[in-house]
Amino acid sequence: MQRILVLNPKGGSGKTTIATNLASYFASIGDRPMLLDNDPQGSSTRWLKKRKPEQAHIHGVSAFDRNTRMTRAFQLRVPPDAQHVIVDTPAAVPGQDLPELTKNADAIIVPVLPSDIDIHACSKCIADLLLIAKVRRDEHRIGVVANRVRKNTLIYQSLMRFLETLRIPVITTIRDSQNYVRAAELGVGLYEMKRYLVEPDLQEWAPLLAWLKAKEALIAPAANPGTSFANVPVPPAMPESAA
Repeated sequence: MQRILVLNPKGGSGKTTIATNLASYFASIGDRPMLLDNDPQGSSTRWLKKRKPEQAHIHGVSAFDRNTRMTRAFQLRVPPDAQHVIVDTPAAVPGQDLPELTKNADAIIVPVLPSDIDIHACSKCIADLLLIAKVRRDEHRIGVVANRVRKNTLIYQSLMRFLETLRIPVITTIRDSQNYVRAAELGVGLYEMKRYLVEPDLQEWAPLLAWLKAKEALIAPAANPGTSFANVPVPPAMPESAA
């Protein structure tokens, strides 16, 4: 099982967009992923509630909502058939909480927007991960995603120059696309939409999915000695009547 943490204490960086689209992707290829919503705003939970019964199953847990009728361990239990757990984290995570939050994460995705405020917040987030959470660079668990970018802008160029200084890999850049707005409204992910509408977006997701597959291969390589992660699985094309 792979645990994926989507983290940036800066609000509005796109954590929920990445978390929900990852959950949708894994569900669409036959996994039954768990989407753990730790954000009191409950955006991932609202997205899950919009999904239709016939859509691929995603096990959702509103971790921010403490259920007094059950133990915390039971509330957060992972279904036995879940191969991926995606954690959508809240804004303003205190630095002292990072060691506990990150200790079991196999991959930590840090989304960052192209703005001066977000660049500063990302710098502090990476520093806290390295210095407080003690996530070592040589573990290669941290990956940055440049989110909602317009590549022909000066602020994008400034963002990329900054990310180069971190010595943390920039896994991919995700463009500013209305497809994400529509997906959020419908309770779907990009891989559940008509492919011809989202093809440019899917191309930007391919490096991130490949990076996660490489991390997954390191978790228990002996369990699947013949598995190759050279190619990212792609779900079947959606019919024309789909979203």
